[in-house]
Amino acid sequence: MYLADRSAPAGAEPAPDRGPVRAAAVAPTVLALGTVSLITDISSEMVTAVLPLYLIAGLGLSPLGFGALDGVYNGVSALVQLTGGHLADRVRNHKLIAGIGYGLSALCKPLLLFAHSLGPISVILTLERTGKGLRTAPRDALISLSTPPELQGRAFGVHRAMDTTGALLGPLAAFLILSVAVDGYDAVFGVSACVAALGVVVLMLFVPSGDGDTRPRPRPRPRPPRPRTAEADTVDAAAEPAAVAAAAAAAVPAADRPAPVRLRDALGLLRLPRLRNLAICAVLLGLTTVSDAFVYLLLQRRTGIGDQWFPLLPLGTAAVFLLLAVPAGALADRIGRRTVFLTGHALLLAGYALLLWAPDQPALPYLVLALHGMFYAATDGVLPAAVAATVPAELRATGLALVGTGQALARFGCSLAFGAAWTLWGAGPALAAAAAGLLCCAAVAGFVLRPAAPDVPLPDPNRTGSP
Repeated sequence: MYLADRSAPAGAEPAPDRGPVRAAAVAPTVLALGTVSLITDISSEMVTAVLPLYLIAGLGLSPLGFGALDGVYNGVSALVQLTGGHLADRVRNHKLIAGIGYGLSALCKPLLLFAHSLGPISVILTLERTGKGLRTAPRDALISLSTPPELQGRAFGVHRAMDTTGALLGPLAAFLILSVAVDGYDAVFGVSACVAALGVVVLMLFVPSGDGDTRPRPRPRPRPPRPRTAEADTVDAAAEPAAVAAAAAAAVPAADRPAPVRLRDALGLLRLPRLRNLAICAVLLGLTTVSDAFVYLLLQRRTGIGDQWFPLLPLGTAAVFLLLAVPAGALADRIGRRTVFLTGHALLLAGYALLLWAPDQPALPYLVLALHGMFYAATDGVLPAAVAATVPAELRATGLALVGTGQALARFGCSLAFGAAWTLWGAGPALAAAAAGLLCCAAVAGFVLRPAAPDVPLPDPNRTGSP
């Protein structure tokens, strides 16, 4: 977001017929990245919407096997996310690393057309998640660095809303393709590959390069002229290339040149108390957050929804997320991100309770999906906004990646554990255990993230009464 009109030179008086320049509602970088995410999410969600049914009903994969694959699907992204964040800070080109991630994911989509067994599909999905891991932290860093701190919840909300628009359209496209194409799954994978390539093109053309640091650099002071001699002219002519390079280097003062980011600096971020607390809470809550695919499978089995309607279930979550992402982000900026973040997990717990104990009613799927979408609206953009507020700009992508990696690894463990519990105990007891764990972890997070107590002045022992 640009807070000043930079079209005039510094110190210039504003034109008398122009009013004060208002800041843009959302930075152009946020809108451009939101468009890229919208297109990419259409591609990704087309595959994600049909993948559980394709693997379980088509390839005969067990819930335990699907839980392992789903965990790897997200775990690889988590591990690579830390690498992507550190690389982006180290090379100081967030767009480059994000572009590599988007490109790798796009290249993997057409390979699904040639994979018809679990092994090749696992390898392709792993590579696709590698691309997602590389791009996530640099993308979020670009958003936070282009937005004032007090408006970052809104900025992330706008981006997540555009991203979710793609999540809304992707399953719908998959449903339409499955209903009209003969080889439905292959048709979904082919169209998904074309859409992913379009997203990479939009990123290259419309997302600006740089880290969002638009501070003006001071100009070097001109040196007074020195007396000229023939010998000096000869020496200066010979040294002209070196002088030009030295002048270019001196254009930026040494104090303003960022030091190279080292791995030790990245790991040292965990010494920041607030960031460490956010990372701990993200991990704890991730350990008890059942993956979306399992939620939809549970909802299908609980309500008897037909297989042909299964790809539409993510639409309910995405629609609510789309409607509430921006208001939830703005609310978090106003009343506090901790409150909104914990409220989102309370809504998820209510959704688990409905799946476990609510009577069979026609409204049950709508209520569960609505609560699921509210959970994402209150957490998905609010957490990175909270992290960005605790991390210095030169390590922004690394800090976001640290918390994102911890959260994704925790969800990887949850997918493995939930798939095993479903196989051994059944769906109901497995979900009840996850709900109990979520309740305990949310209580711990509420305590860990509590606001710091204000300093209270000690009473003056020499003061015995009021004046």
